Amino acid sequence: MPGYERHIFVCENVRPEGHPRGCCAAKGSPAIRARFKELVARHGLATRVRANMAGCLDACENGVTVVVYPEGVWYGHVTLADVDEIFTRHVLGGVIVERLRLASGAEPPPPAS
Repeated sequence: MPGYERHIFVCENVRPEGHPRGCCAAKGSPAIRARFKELVARHGLATRVRANMAGCLDACENGVTVVVYPEGVWYGHVTLADVDEIFTRHVLGGVIVERLRLASGAEPPPPAS
């Protein structure tokens, strides 16, 4: 089987409740990954795009964290409401969603004025 054109990794790491770094699973990452998978299937892209669960991506404070390859773009603070935009703009259109992009794996850029 040939490689995928795009690979979406969604952190689903689980930490104990009250952990100082938090965890993406407690912030809704399973539903986020499920929505990505639904969109992949709906668009008939199962052989070209893959949405996978990832363990800790070490950006817990920015969770839910999503990484899209081959570009290696990291998104932070992703909510279920953001998934369709990331999928449509980035996965389908190749345009990075800058408002959610993590700068060097740290914090997302400040909101546009």
